[in-house]
This record gives sequence, structure tokens and C-alpha cells, in this order.
Amino acid sequence: MSKQALIVGGTTGMGKATAELLLQDGVEVIIIGRNENNLASAARELAVHGKVKTIALDLNDFGAVTLFNQELKTEAPNLKYVVNAAGYFSPRPFLEHEEGDYDTYHNFNKAFFFITQAAGKILTANGGGSIVNIGSMWAKQAIKATPSSAYSMAKAGLHALTQHLAMELAEHNIRVNAVSPAVVVTPIYGAFIEQDKIEETLQGFNDFHPIGRVGRATDIANTIHFLLTDQSSWVTGAIWDIDGGVMAGRN
Repeated sequence: MSKQALIVGGTTGMGKATAELLLQDGVEVIIIGRNENNLASAARELAVHGKVKTIALDLNDFGAVTLFNQELKTEAPNLKYVVNAAGYFSPRPFLEHEEGDYDTYHNFNKAFFFITQAAGKILTANGGGSIVNIGSMWAKQAIKATPSSAYSMAKAGLHALTQHLAMELAEHNIRVNAVSPAVVVTPIYGAFIEQDKIEETLQGFNDFHPIGRVGRATDIANTIHFLLTDQSSWVTGAIWDIDGGVMAGRN
């Protein structure tokens, strides 16, 4: 039976780019997304590379998440890889944050926590596997130009979860790692930048990165793919800075 991968938030950006790499390995990919149009589009584009299944799920609806978790064993009996890639980003000053802003970010972590728990039970039954979470540079470094206290708090929590799961799940032959990107050109910025202007707008952050350019989804996906596979079989509990050198220093 083919190995299966679950990508939570795989319709666009880093999750979709990771799905493509896994499909090229012959892995069956299950993509979770909220937007039906994005799910259909991703399925069409990725199907040329292999077998893709899409599931519509709103991570803010914990009742729906619970039902999904109860059905996951049926949907993914051969699960081997998990990627928590869903995200939302809309900078807002701390003194202006409202409860809804806070919940938007932290509901993702609640969903990740329990989806990963359900997936972890399947991985354990299957003899092991690997999990990669997409964290963020903002969890490690505050940037005044993009005030993101609730977002960064949630991502820092995801980094911590990564390390705790690495310790707890190692005995089940499950590796857990995370990537911590800086500015990457993906649709996530559409919450506050018009989609057709994201590419142009983010070019203003090129010099923020010592390497001299913003990231691309494939830059992150290549590392996620490496961390998922046996090429990194001695790596667990790591939070890798895939950030063009930002955490090393500033230009």
C-alpha cells in the first residue's frame, strides 16, 4: 500500500509545494483546506503528479475538527507523514488586538494539537512516521514594522509543541520537527495586501534578508520534504530557520 501524507492547509503556498514533492515520491496526499475553490484548484494542479484527496474543513470549527479526527483512520489508514501548514497573518498593534484576532490565531493551534494527536495514534500503529510544523521567524524575533503579538505567540507555542512531541513520540519511531520561515511569497499576505500585489509588495523586504531576497514556497517545501523523509532520520525536535539568514543578523 502507498504511504499517505496529511497536509493541513495544503491548497496554496508552502503546503501545496510540499504536496507536489511528496506526490513525486509516490506518496498519496490528503489535503485539508477551508476554501472549496482552492481545494478544487489544488486537486487539479497536483493530480498530474499523483493521487490527491481533498477534504474541506474549517479549523475554526472545533466540532468539525473533532468529527474529522474520528474519521481520520478511515481516510488515512496508511498515514506516514503529517504537515501542519495552515496559517493566517494580518499584522495589528497589540493595543488594538481584539478577542477575535487572538482566537483566529490560537484556534489553528488547537486544531493542530488534536489533529496531530489523532494522526499520531495512526502513525504509532503504522510503526512510525514524521511530522513537520510550519512555525515562523516572528515567534523568535519581534519586528516592529509588522506588529504580530498574537500570531507570534501562537507560532511560539507551535515551536514548543514540536519539541515536546519530539520527546514523547520518539519511542514510537515518530520524528517531529518544524521550520521557521521569514518573509515568503505566499497568499497568506492576502489578509492585508491585495493578492495581485503580494509579489510586488514583498520585494520591499528583499534587503531585510542577508541573502538578499524574500523566500519562495519551494524554498520551505524542500526543507519540509527533507525533514519528513529518511534523509533526516537522525533529526527530531529541531526548529530550522529557513529565513534567508534573518536570524543570523540583519542587513
